[in-house]
Amino acid sequence: MKIKLEQLQQALLQREALQLKRTPVTLARYQGRMLTVASKDYLNFSGNDYLGLANDPKVLQAYAEGALQYGAGSTGSPLITGQHSIHQQLNDSLCDWLGFERTLLFSSGFAANQAMLMTLTDKDDLLLLDRLSHASLIDGAIHSKASFKRFGHNDLAALTKLLQRYNSEQQNTMVVTEGVFSMDGDTPNLAAMVQLCQDYNAGLLLDDAHGLGVLGDQGRGSAAEQGVAPSALFCTMANFGKAIGVGGAFIGASKTVIDYLEQFARHYVYSTALSPALCAAVLASVNLCRTEQWRRDKLQQNIQLFRQLALAADLPILASNTPIQAVVVGCAEKALQLSLALKQQQIWLTAIRPPTVATGSSRLRVTLNCMHQADDIKQLVNNLRKHYDCIT
Repeated sequence: MKIKLEQLQQALLQREALQLKRTPVTLARYQGRMLTVASKDYLNFSGNDYLGLANDPKVLQAYAEGALQYGAGSTGSPLITGQHSIHQQLNDSLCDWLGFERTLLFSSGFAANQAMLMTLTDKDDLLLLDRLSHASLIDGAIHSKASFKRFGHNDLAALTKLLQRYNSEQQNTMVVTEGVFSMDGDTPNLAAMVQLCQDYNAGLLLDDAHGLGVLGDQGRGSAAEQGVAPSALFCTMANFGKAIGVGGAFIGASKTVIDYLEQFARHYVYSTALSPALCAAVLASVNLCRTEQWRRDKLQQNIQLFRQLALAADLPILASNTPIQAVVVGCAEKALQLSLALKQQQIWLTAIRPPTVATGSSRLRVTLNCMHQADDIKQLVNNLRKHYDCIT
């Protein structure tokens, strides 16, 4: 195994030489708009807690009471001893909120996406993925039995050509996209994609990890925001670790699709079920998400303020009306320099580099939440402008 260890070491050294090595950061404390690392406080612009629910007292209380009532762990897979009454309550709440016939809970969005693509396709099927699909979707496609191809990002014309070329009565085709793309913060035209899928008898699989809670009436997500009914989608995945502020994920669809996943999705059948205490916290957070519209209203105000100030400061931001706002730097080394300069000003904003984004598109990905104050955003933009000039 000496040769293997040398190969691993060489790969690590190469990544470090390219300024692409990542170092885990341990938080001492998290408070939404603020975080503490090594006894130093920072304004936090790198988290996905869009609605400020991760630290909400009602969510924390539900977590504690859930542990006391149901236990900390589920004790088994869902089909053995892992399914508790609180799991069913959460599934029922999701169906009532989002309009699915059934939902199925998973340990993470990554696991749910892989289960969705790997379980719902076979060797005679075709997957068509947006070029900027999340790693979990790409890996799911690679490890599925289906063949797959990728189309240009949000490019309906390119998708149409693929459907025209490859779709046939002998082959089931699934189109895969995201409601909000995690690195660019933009959204596809879901209504047009649904129509395309109907025209070519294809199914649409949606990853709405960054849309759930943020978009649509009661935070129902990207499809609801665009007037697309849940039944128009073959399957939807979303998770509880973004706007819901907790952890875990779910897939929602028709009863037939969820029944099938429940029987054949290996990521579900052979994994320990979500902690019942966590499910209690998610259930409380979902209720707050549905009823407290002020969180989305304030989030939208913060998004518009950031964009107004960033554009006025001539910062290179991508087009996005979501909490994800990308300041594209290009060079990985310069993105790291800018991130470090901001940390000196007690602003936490992580550099995103390859392979997460394409070479030459390294960036600082600003993520806004409803707890940010106007002065926080002004301070961020002022420092971005000042230090961006210094490194470019």
